[in-house]
Amino acid sequence: MKAYRMTIVLSTYILFMLLFLSGCKPKTSEIVVPTKLSQNFVIQSKLNKNPRQTSLLLNFIQTKMLTSRGIYTNYRNVKSVNGITNGHQMLSESSGLWLIYLASTHQFKRFRVFYKATKKTFNQQIQFSYRYDPQTHQLSNVNATLDDLRIIRALQLYATLTHSHYYRHEAAKRFSLLKTGSLKNGKLANFYDVKTHKQSTNSSLAYYDFVTLKYFETVTTKGKKFYKHQLHVVKQGYLGDAFPLYASSFNLKTYAYSNRSLNTSEALETVLHLAEVGEVKTETLNWLKIQIESGHLYNRYSTLGIVLDKSQSAANYSLAAMIFANAGDNREYQRAMRLAWQAQVTQKGSPLYGGLGDLKSKDAYSYNNFTGN
Repeated sequence: MKAYRMTIVLSTYILFMLLFLSGCKPKTSEIVVPTKLSQNFVIQSKLNKNPRQTSLLLNFIQTKMLTSRGIYTNYRNVKSVNGITNGHQMLSESSGLWLIYLASTHQFKRFRVFYKATKKTFNQQIQFSYRYDPQTHQLSNVNATLDDLRIIRALQLYATLTHSHYYRHEAAKRFSLLKTGSLKNGKLANFYDVKTHKQSTNSSLAYYDFVTLKYFETVTTKGKKFYKHQLHVVKQGYLGDAFPLYASSFNLKTYAYSNRSLNTSEALETVLHLAEVGEVKTETLNWLKIQIESGHLYNRYSTLGIVLDKSQSAANYSLAAMIFANAGDNREYQRAMRLAWQAQVTQKGSPLYGGLGDLKSKDAYSYNNFTGN
C-alpha cells in the first residue's frame, strides 16, 4: 500500500513538473505561411554594381571578417568600451546582411550552411540575440528587432528563389516567434529581453522593415491593421519639408516621437524601408540629391537639420544609393556609389586591402562593408 501511495505521489509530481515546464515555454503564435508570391524580396535592380571593386570587397569580407560562427564587427580587435559592440564581437545584424547577399547571389549551399551557423550562434528560441562575444561565449539577453526581420527576409528570399517549402515555413515560424516577443500585438519594440521577459518601450523608426512586415502581416485582417498602423507611425515621424527625414524613434507608451539628434545611417534605413514599398517622399529624394551632389552627407544632424558631426561613412552613401535604386534613379545611384567606394582601401600591402575602412586606424566595420556589398 505504501509503495502504491509512493507511485501516486511520484506520478503526480512528474505530471506537475511537465505542466510547469510546458508553462515556462514561450507562447507561440499560430504559424501562418503566406501563399502569395513574394517577388518584392528579390532585388530587381540591374544597375552597375562596380564588379572589380565589389570583388575586392568580397575577398576582404570573406578572408578577414567572416568566421564559421559569424562576422567580426570590426577588423581591428579592440575591446568593447561602455557596452558598445566593437572588435571581434559578432552581431546578428551582420549575419542577416550576409544571408541576404548569399541568397540574392544564388549561393544556396553557402546560405544553408551559414544559416545553420547563425542559429547555433544567436538563437534564443523566440528571437536571435543581437550580439555574441566569442571570447566569453556570452550572448546578449536582448535582440534587435530589425536584425530578426533581416534574417526572416533572407529566409523568405531563399524560399522564393529555390521554391523551398522548408525555408518558407522556417521564415513564417521565425516571424510567428517574433510576435511573442518584440513584435507583440503589432507593436514593434526595439528589443525583447529573454531574461526579464520585458519589451523595450522604444521603437526605432529605422527598424520597420516594411517589405518583410507587409508580407507576413497582411495575410490576416488583424495583421493588415497592424501593418497600416506601423506605416502610420513611421510616416507621422516626418520632420517636415525643410529637413525631410524622420524622427529617430517613437515611444510605445507615451506615443511621443523623440527629439534626439539623428544618426544618418539609421535615418536612411528608415527612408530605404519606405522607398522599398513606394512610400518615399519627393522632398526626401531631393534633399538627398543635394547632399550627394555636394559630397557632404554627414554622420549626425539635429532634428532641425543642423550638422552635429562632420565625419562621414561609406554606409551613408551606400544607403543613399539603395534608396535611389528603389526610386529608379540610376544617375544618383551611380553618384552615391562613387562616394561610397572612396572609402575602399586600395593599397595592396594593407591588411584592409579591398575593404571599406580607415587605413591609419585599421578600423573596418562590418556594417560599412556589408552595405557597400
